[in-house]
Parts: sequence; structure tokens; C-alpha cells
Amino acid sequence: MRITIVINDRLLTEALEITGLKTKKAVVEYALRQLIEADTQRAAIEDMRGLGWGEG
Repeated sequence: MRITIVINDRLLTEALEITGLKTKKAVVEYALRQLIEADTQRAAIEDMRGLGWGEG
């Protein structure tokens, strides 16, 4: 899919430096994957609530 978006230059530059990725496209795709993974993990943790883990 092709899309045009406006991204804060400072955020994009910092993301490129932190990740070591070479292209803007790679950074955006990486960020989207990280967002999806974080939400998946959050949902899994939420599903485990009430199972008695960590209770003394």
C-alpha cells in the first residue's frame, strides 16, 4: 500500500539512530510491528488476570 504521511523529523531521525535501520519505510514498518506486538502481549497479560499467578 502506498501512503503519504507527515512524520516529525526529530522522531524519525531518533528512531533511525536507535534502531540502526537504513530507511524511513523500515522504521515505520518496525514501529507498526512493535505496536502490534505490544498490544498482543497486553491482551495476553489481561487474559491471565485472575489465574492466581503472583499471589502469595
